[in-house]
Parts: sequence; structure tokens; C-alpha cells
Amino acid sequence: MSKDQRDACLQDWMDREAIAESMIPLIGTLYRQKSIVSSIYGRPVINRSVIELLKAHRFVRHMENEELSVQDTYPLLQALTEMDVAQAHIDLGKLAVKYRTEGNGKDVKEFLADELASLNGEAGDSENRDVVLYGFGRIGRLLARILIEKEGGGNGLRLRAIVVRRGKGDDLVKRASLLRRDSVHGTFRGSISIDHENEAIIANGTYIKIIYANNPAEIDYTEFGIENALVIDNTGVWRDEAGLAQHLEAKGTARVLLTAPGKGDLKNIVYGINNKDIDASDKILSAASCTTNAITPVLKVMNDQYGIENGHVETVHSYTNDQNLIDNYHKGDRRGRSAPLNMVITETGAASAVAKALPELKGLLSGNAIRVPTPNVSMAILSLNLKKETSAEEVNDFLRDQALHSSVQKQIDWVNSPEVVSTDFVGNSHAGIVDAKATIVNGNRVNLYVWYDNEYGYSRQVVRIAQQVCGVEYPTYPSRG
Repeated sequence: MSKDQRDACLQDWMDREAIAESMIPLIGTLYRQKSIVSSIYGRPVINRSVIELLKAHRFVRHMENEELSVQDTYPLLQALTEMDVAQAHIDLGKLAVKYRTEGNGKDVKEFLADELASLNGEAGDSENRDVVLYGFGRIGRLLARILIEKEGGGNGLRLRAIVVRRGKGDDLVKRASLLRRDSVHGTFRGSISIDHENEAIIANGTYIKIIYANNPAEIDYTEFGIENALVIDNTGVWRDEAGLAQHLEAKGTARVLLTAPGKGDLKNIVYGINNKDIDASDKILSAASCTTNAITPVLKVMNDQYGIENGHVETVHSYTNDQNLIDNYHKGDRRGRSAPLNMVITETGAASAVAKALPELKGLLSGNAIRVPTPNVSMAILSLNLKKETSAEEVNDFLRDQALHSSVQKQIDWVNSPEVVSTDFVGNSHAGIVDAKATIVNGNRVNLYVWYDNEYGYSRQVVRIAQQVCGVEYPTYPSRG
């Protein structure tokens, strides 16, 4: 390569950096003033750096087999800031590709006016709904991060309090430190301070009261100005309606959401699949499990398209807190053996739990699990017998389309790289990610490999349910299928 070519390559990069820098304040303004949540093919771009913004554009080549540049999205973003639109989730990347292929000679403003014709007006002044986290473990802290990050627009939920049992030492300092630093998910994006006098944590301006209590019913949330709150129980201590109903005895609560599979007649909700079953009368709901959330959307679309005769689900799951670091007593079979040193065969109820969200698959799936020495990101292997024959290419094309354009585009992601491994999916916001390179098809027999961040991806599903039950959902553009 000549010097002129090298210089041109560097100049092109610097030009794109400059455009990305110009996009950041526009993205922020749309979010804070008009509650417009921007993304690039599902990748969030709010509060992201220049490099992160450029990488989000670069990702598109994996989905569309063509490049997407900030030069494509910037004109759309600029036009959006001049339009009378508000309160929506807008995928700038998909709009840019659609404009490239279907613009038909329209200028950017004309195209956006047609695409967003149903989206007009100023951002509403509706009050944010109060949310309380009961418990502050792995899922609780990720939920806190997500709710704090989304504070300020396009979300409608406000984290008001966290309920824990008082620990030894300086409890507040330790809780704040666990929120600030995470060995898997990295450091907190922003600033965290402590109000010792009032026992609270202040994260990016969000004032979070820390409430110390031994049981739910003894709390009076109204003492702290919390009213009509959604309590998200991430302890897993109570999983049936009777146990979780204790939360409703506390003053200031309205509804309860469990971040674990619910027992008995409790509705287990997989967002994107059966969230339409949520009624205003439902006071207690379950967000099912991380694995159920990962596999159910893929199983649904496969059943809709091909029909599933039967199948087996094998989960290769990262070890969890209930396992031992070194060999010690455990009430469960095999789980007493050292989690970082062994693969551990154990049971999973995810396969049978699918039927709670998809009744048509009841009795058709078996399941088992292998816990492996990784701290996060798991995989579900779906071995399915279909009602008709197909090919790997056809299945992959179908699942790619579902990931891009369907009603489950926020639940199903798709990757087609021969080099990806589990750590590449840390922080992925989708419930599950189909690995196209691993797909195996032999007639009507299909093996699908679905990655999932069993912590973050699941937490995002929980937040989606929370938004629905609190009535703060916003439309998505381009429109879903």
C-alpha cells in the first residue's frame, strides 16, 4: 500500500470519528428532551463513546452483508431533531438501510415523514413509575444498572429503593462498591456517591433509598415517598403466590414481579411471547428463567414456520451462586462439587417451563443441563424433529429475518461469525443469540445453538415486562413484522 493510500485510509477513519462526535449530542438531546431511544440494529447508542458508536455501525455487516457508515445515519439523525416526534424507540441503522433500498428518490425528511407518520407530538409529562428492588444480588444489581442508565427519558421507570438485610461492616459502602465494580460486566457507567445520613446511594443523579428489612410485609414504602410501586423480587426466596403476596401487604406497593420461575398457577411471562396475557388484574407475575427466555422465542418461530414434532433442550450453563467454590455439602445431586473445577450434570426445568408460555409445545420437549466453569453466558442446544424437511441455509435465513424484522427482534439475535465464543456475548441485550455457523440440519432434524447472557440478557427481559405492567411502553420504528 502506498503512502497516499495509507493517508487516505487514516483520513477516512478520522472523518467518521468527527461525524460520530457530532451524533452524540443529537442522540442525547433526542433522548432527554423527546424520549427517543436510538439504536443501531438493536445496539444501544445512548451514552456511548465515539468508538462504541462506530463499532455499532460496523456490526451491521454481519446482519446485512453490507457496510453501514455514520455517513448513512447522520442525515437521518439530524432530520429527526428537526421533526415533531417523541416517545419512541427508533433504530437508525434499519432506517438508514431501508432508505438506501426503498428511498425511491425521496429526500431524508420526506422519507422520515412517511416512516414516522404515526409518530407526532411532544414528549408527554407523565410521571415515572416507582420501582423497588427487593434483593441486590447478581440480577438485582444489573437491574439497578439498567434502570439507572435509562433514567431521563424513554423509559418511564424510576428506581426509588433497594431492600436488603443489613450486613456486617459498612453495609452501604459494600453495596455501592458491588454496584460500581463487576468482575464480569465491568465498571458502572457513571458516578456513584453515598448519603450515609439518610442511608441512600446516589447513582448518576438517581437517589436510591436503601431499606433494611427482614421480611416484605414490615415495610412502609410511603414513609419514603414511594407510592403505587412495582416491587421486583430478585431474591428467589418466595416463588409462589402466597409467599410473594407478602409484598402487597407493604404500604406503597401495587404489583410484584419475580425474577425466577414461578410455582403453581403464577403466570410465567416471556416478554415477546406471552406478555399479551398480562391483565390489569394481575398483581403478581414471574419473568420465568433466563434459559426459558432464551429458548422460547426461537422455539416459537420454529414451530410457527416448520412445526415441532418433539425435541430435546440441553443447556450448557455457567455456574451459579448456589454451587460451591470447592467440594462441600449441597442438598442437590452433584452441585456440591467444585463449580470452577468441574462440569456438573444437573436438571433444568426450562424445557417443561416453555409450555407455560407456549402451551402448544406441552409435553413435546425434554431437557437437561450441564453447569460449566464459566461465570456468565450460557448456551442452549435445541435438538428438534420438525414436521417438514428443510436445510441449514433456509433455517438460518429464516432466523436472521426473525432477528431483524419480526415481533421478536428484541428477543432473538443472530450471529454468523466462525470465531465467536461465549465472552463475546457478555452484555448482549437479547434473550438469545442464534449461532448460524453451528446450525446443523439433516432432513427434518435440526440442531440449533443459542447463546445467551444469562444475567444481562435476562435482566433486559425483566425490564421489558416491568415497562409493560407500568404502562410505559413506546412504539418501535421501523415497525416490527
